[in-house]
Amino acid sequence: MATLRQQLNELIDKLSPNMEKAFLEAIADIKSEIVLKEVVERLERRDIAGAIEALHIDPAAFRPLSEAIRQAFNSGGVLTTGRMPRLTDPMGGRVVFRWDASNQAAETIIRTMSSTMVTNVMEGTVEAVRETIVSGYSQGQGPNTIALDLVGRKSAITGKREGGVIGLNGPQAELIERTRINLLSGDPALMRKYLGLKTRDKRLDGAVRRAITAGKPLDKATLDKVLMRLRDRNLKLRGEMIARTETVSSVMSAKHEAFLQALAKSNRDASLVTRKWRSAGDRRVRHTHVILNGQEVRGMDLAFQSSSGAMLRYPGDTTLGAGPGEIIACRCDVEYNFDFAEAFARSRGR
Repeated sequence: MATLRQQLNELIDKLSPNMEKAFLEAIADIKSEIVLKEVVERLERRDIAGAIEALHIDPAAFRPLSEAIRQAFNSGGVLTTGRMPRLTDPMGGRVVFRWDASNQAAETIIRTMSSTMVTNVMEGTVEAVRETIVSGYSQGQGPNTIALDLVGRKSAITGKREGGVIGLNGPQAELIERTRINLLSGDPALMRKYLGLKTRDKRLDGAVRRAITAGKPLDKATLDKVLMRLRDRNLKLRGEMIARTETVSSVMSAKHEAFLQALAKSNRDASLVTRKWRSAGDRRVRHTHVILNGQEVRGMDLAFQSSSGAMLRYPGDTTLGAGPGEIIACRCDVEYNFDFAEAFARSRGR
């Protein structure tokens, strides 16, 4: 039979695509509600704040993501509870324990995770929008061009907007604007950097190589295609990273909460639990988590301390201030062990 860790990994693999779909649907919904004329009018006045406001990037648009977090959290709690060790009270009596996703602590966790995630996505998106507007002005682009770079251009086939920066983060937007500058430079060394991008559309490599050979800037029509594909692929990449990271955080926080609920139900002290960090055990594990592997702490509140200084109670835990460098695409686990036998022996000896 598969271990709890294996089953949780399978659950994360199963739920991550749902989270990614929710993210992409939220971005598509934002784009569909934008009135391009309103954005252009504000850009004509060089009203950056007004242009951003006209995009209507608000928390309500990301409700599907919040629902996906709730689903992942609840599924992680149910699975962990089903694989919980046999529980006994302090006198050795059997305890029946069921996962409760509606209790106050669980609801607080879900609200906090949803709020934090939506805030981070919105802030990253606004940063990308601002980067694109400022860069557009500096390059002498007109309001219509900047607006289309923000929201995307409508596909003649689907009628949906493609290639906008909405949904990307600041560094992704900066990468795309730098690529635009490089491909317009006519400098072969700068233009060649595009061919090293993992998110490029390789079907356009031929046109870029021909421009490099000729030592000429890439023509506008091809450049528009290159940047549109680059934005779309970076949007998918961001969706994948958000989905994996948030699903891991949701499932692992539910696992932690399930053990807290079990302790409360069995009237046991948290000091009877030991927790051991387990890395994925391969070369893809970040260095700080390689060092954490095998480290053990007692109780439920004491955190593992990364060599970076970050504190985490479990993989994906951001409640103690751990940043993206410690949680993105993490595949680690924490092993929980009850020491009820020792406690029962002590109670009998009194």
